[in-house]
Amino acid sequence: MKSKRATNFTIFALAGLIALPLVAEAQDTDQPKIRTKGPAYAASVPKPTLSELAYGDHDRQALDFWKAESNQPTPLVFVIHGGGWKNGSKERLNRFVDAAALLNEGISVVAINYRYIRNAQNLKPPVKAPLYDAARALQFVRSKAAEWNIDTDRIAAAGASAGACSSLWLLYHDDLADPNSEDPIARQSTRLYCAAVNNAQTTLDPQQMKEWTPNSKYGGHAFGMNSFDQFLAEREKILPWIAKYSPYALASADDPPVYLYYKGAAPAIGKPQKDPTHTANFGLKLQQRCKQLGLKCEFVHSGAKHATHKDATAYLIATLKQQ
Repeated sequence: MKSKRATNFTIFALAGLIALPLVAEAQDTDQPKIRTKGPAYAASVPKPTLSELAYGDHDRQALDFWKAESNQPTPLVFVIHGGGWKNGSKERLNRFVDAAALLNEGISVVAINYRYIRNAQNLKPPVKAPLYDAARALQFVRSKAAEWNIDTDRIAAAGASAGACSSLWLLYHDDLADPNSEDPIARQSTRLYCAAVNNAQTTLDPQQMKEWTPNSKYGGHAFGMNSFDQFLAEREKILPWIAKYSPYALASADDPPVYLYYKGAAPAIGKPQKDPTHTANFGLKLQQRCKQLGLKCEFVHSGAKHATHKDATAYLIATLKQQ
């Protein structure tokens, strides 16, 4: 069983984060910077309590916060938008969770932006930018726990597609906290209570993708590849990266529970899929891996019978509010 405490590996990983260009250095946690206002949220999304708070120096390193009314510290859902790590924004929040329903249940919400892969072509691999931005944003939120009335033990991640993959990476990754850092934000934990994601890519291993879904075509861009064929051909060279960034590879027996929802048809392993990038094959294979490890995994796809929770929001409310 791997340790979830900061180890030499996690300290090394954090050191890499600190060295990244445009990543925030130690910040004044009492006076966060404010970004220019982004696109509009859907009408169903309540107005944020705080908007465009900077958690780093890049324009994309910003988040919005909705504070649930409560006399006690509240759980929080940390939402990471989709878009292939190439587009999208936090203002798509309504596509991933029902913010109003969460707030009504006393659960606070954060939605983040992050650097796209094209903003980090100097990084190896480029996917390090969106993933470590998500980790930094989560640490920033935890640093605000007292001010925002957040229960730091009950923080869940949510998102779809690439944002779902980022959420799973956080769920299964060792804690990136550096307790000896001079940066108070870097001392915060990156561990989660659970995750509830939609249409997630659960692996970034092209060989697994090809075996599960023969017409797979996604993921090479995360590692600077121009095509899936190149991704598959150069797999051996990037196995160390796959081990560090693929959620399936990171899962271990002491990880939190997960909810996986897929809008498409039932899984069919080994058969071409209409939407290979968001196929339920990803969900079935992660569920099987979770069973091997003794982890809780609720897997739902379109047409599934006897689903305990109809969607991510229902799962998050039930899980975060259980005593």
